[in-house]
Amino acid sequence: MTTDATTAAGRGTVRRLAATLHRRPRLRLTLLLTAPLLWLAVLYLGSLAVLFVSAFWTTNSFTSQVVKVWSTDNFHELLTTPVFRQVILRSAGVALAVTVLCALIAFPVAFYTARVARPRWRPLLVAAILTPLWASYLVKVYAWRLILSQGGLADWTLAPFGLSGPGFGLPATVLTLTYLWLPYMILPIHTALEQLPADLLDASADLGARAGRTFRSVVLPMVLPSVAAGSVFTFSLSLGDYITVQIVGGKTQLIGNLVYSNIELNLPMAAALGTVPVVVIVLYLLAIRRTGALHSL
Repeated sequence: MTTDATTAAGRGTVRRLAATLHRRPRLRLTLLLTAPLLWLAVLYLGSLAVLFVSAFWTTNSFTSQVVKVWSTDNFHELLTTPVFRQVILRSAGVALAVTVLCALIAFPVAFYTARVARPRWRPLLVAAILTPLWASYLVKVYAWRLILSQGGLADWTLAPFGLSGPGFGLPATVLTLTYLWLPYMILPIHTALEQLPADLLDASADLGARAGRTFRSVVLPMVLPSVAAGSVFTFSLSLGDYITVQIVGGKTQLIGNLVYSNIELNLPMAAALGTVPVVVIVLYLLAIRRTGALHSL
């Protein structure tokens, strides 16, 4: 075949392929998603599978080398050792406390930015809410360490009232994590409130409902899925965090710290500990899926 014939045959093949993809949108979508889904399955789901499998291995008590012998001793130790149970419950409690605080703070802020502020100021307010996310994670945490340290800004602010700052510990950890993840709660609530039809609020007022009744009967049911969607981020990010508690937590231990401390000495135990946040988050997602939060992500 000549060069022109080869070129024409190649163009014909491309045209037929393009026509086939045009007639079959599902095939086109499948080909587009194959690469990213394969990447997700191999790297993310594959790593989780390796993590779960290694949790059933053991270590040599003398050399700390991993012994690939199947055993449930690691999970049995997690469930029976009081220290592990306390740390797991404390980690879940911190995640829930951060989520509740973020929701309580985010709702009035989002209501102002979405319904009260002038329309021309709303994009600027949203940008201001996003600004902390542009700063380094470590910079923000160390800034809070300076604020909460002895003689820091917290002590200086509360001194005229005869009070002092919380110092380093569990309250400081909850406070810092609330600051870190607050934008993830504000944004979905802001979007939900912005899309809330004004006619519903007017109709509620016309029917004689007061502000509290309107909030309970109209606003809250429509915004609740967005609150639940924001809680997915605040809860999961707080549950798996281990750097903040090391910087401002004092002697407080969370599950992330135990995972980090066991990586070198007892990798299977670290893997078993690492499966706990995964299981807790899956259960949390199953619990809130009825609110429609997963559709709001």
